[in-house]
Amino acid sequence: MAILQKSGQTIWLVLMFVVLGSNMMLYHTAFGNDLLKGETNAVVIGSLIDLVIVAPLLFFLWKKQKSIKGFVLLTATGLIVARFLIPMEYLEPYAAVTWVGFALEAGVVFLELLLIVTLFKYLPKIVEMTRESKLPTIFGFSNAVDHFVKKHPLIHIICSEMLMFYYTFWSWRKKPNQYEHSITLHKNSSYIAFQIMLIHAILIETIGIHWWLHDKSVVLSLVLLFFNIYSVLFILADIQAVRLNPVHVDDNKLYLSLGLIKRMEIGWDEIEDILTDKEILKQKRTKDIIEFIARDFEEPIPDVILKLKKSKEATLIMGIKKPYQQVAIKFDHYQLFMNAVEKYKKF
Repeated sequence: MAILQKSGQTIWLVLMFVVLGSNMMLYHTAFGNDLLKGETNAVVIGSLIDLVIVAPLLFFLWKKQKSIKGFVLLTATGLIVARFLIPMEYLEPYAAVTWVGFALEAGVVFLELLLIVTLFKYLPKIVEMTRESKLPTIFGFSNAVDHFVKKHPLIHIICSEMLMFYYTFWSWRKKPNQYEHSITLHKNSSYIAFQIMLIHAILIETIGIHWWLHDKSVVLSLVLLFFNIYSVLFILADIQAVRLNPVHVDDNKLYLSLGLIKRMEIGWDEIEDILTDKEILKQKRTKDIIEFIARDFEEPIPDVILKLKKSKEATLIMGIKKPYQQVAIKFDHYQLFMNAVEKYKKF
């Protein structure tokens, strides 16, 4: 059933590429030029409908999404694509319409720049609120940003980068957050050792390949160098985020994080069941399960799987949001978690 459903979704993607490809062939192949002899206004109108309406609709059918804003953006993109795809000799009667696409895109860029300005305007207050928060920094900062600035994917990305630079350069004198029910996830694993090994591998690869590639292509060698430096900085920040942000528990919520890779807030009243059966825990995890399990040399088995009453969003790398129905967790001290469950959770 799942395979059939996936195949059905793929059809929409194929149809979208057929629409785009057929229009490309129409204006940029000898066969298409033969078809365009004579009156072309109706053909151009058909192409505009394909690029502005049909292709965006097929994209949303493929993604299973409904978004007026997204549709407007894709419509604007279709108008811009039409400007470059359709030769001006055919597009001339409708050229003015395509400028609407540029105007819409410019408006969106302006609004996003306004959001960024707002973020930096409130940054001192955000930092102050984060310092006063009783939550781990990785949660306190995000909550402070959401309090002052409108939620937006671009803001999530910028804040994710801010957290990365904070943990890379300004967190080394900090000590791990210690609360009454703080529970670490990494101390009984080889997570940090793995991360350090990864840094060593990147450094060796940078030294070896960068100099070899530099003679072949300076641009490619510089791009590779940039990504390698960014990767090392991110891994260092991730190590610090893991060390300084253990699982935090209070009266209302469970605050889970595993470095900068993933984090999640779960209310006690959002948990339907806590699965501890060994046979269930050993089963292969499905796509609707997010894992807060530190990497180890052997495949670790979670201590518990939290079954939620309904899907709950987790924040992933670069601020990406994704819903999950279940949460698999492996604690350093499992009994501390069970003590918290007995204290706060009412089934």
